[in-house]
Amino acid sequence: MFTGIIEDIGSVFSLNSSGNSMVLTIESKKIVEDVRFGDSISVNGVCLTVTRFTSSTFTVDVMPETMKDTSLKMLKSGSPVNLERAMSANGRFGGHFISGHIDGTGRIMKKERKDNAVYYMIELEEALSKFCIPKGSIAIDGTSLTIFGLEKNQVTVSLIPLTHQDTVLGRKNVGDIVNIENDLIGKYIIHQMEGKTPKKGLTMDFLADNGFY
Repeated sequence: MFTGIIEDIGSVFSLNSSGNSMVLTIESKKIVEDVRFGDSISVNGVCLTVTRFTSSTFTVDVMPETMKDTSLKMLKSGSPVNLERAMSANGRFGGHFISGHIDGTGRIMKKERKDNAVYYMIELEEALSKFCIPKGSIAIDGTSLTIFGLEKNQVTVSLIPLTHQDTVLGRKNVGDIVNIENDLIGKYIIHQMEGKTPKKGLTMDFLADNGFY
């Protein structure tokens, strides 16, 4: 589990693609300070497992499904990546619940500076927009952000100067692809309601029978 508060911008040290999978080695002295085999690390929002590490790098395996559904396949040697270690039970919880399981990707359609903020308008895959609400949470490349605008399949988020400076999203521009993870709680609610909602639609009796008073 992650919070979406990026700890470091790492750099792709090496990558070895084989068919539809990849072995990825990332350089970040900060992230490997207390790393152990099997630890989970969020790389651009994707939860990956540490298989090897040195004093300055860690290595992860990227499976075919992850390659297909995320932007990791676009990485190159030297590419910057957002990094976050799994949250600790005794730490502050500054973002929102993030699993590191990417729902799909989005494309940056517009980037605009407004005073001290930078607004990004991002077009989502159609299936993802139903999980978005105004002022709701969304993780973009693993960064916890708030949805300020919502129109059809497009969301608008605003980056404060610190987030713009300390995450890879600040380095991305119009046309770039980003990883999207929708709000975890919202996904559970919608899945539950879609699975249990009767064909005749929601009624007061149905809501009462399912714990909504």
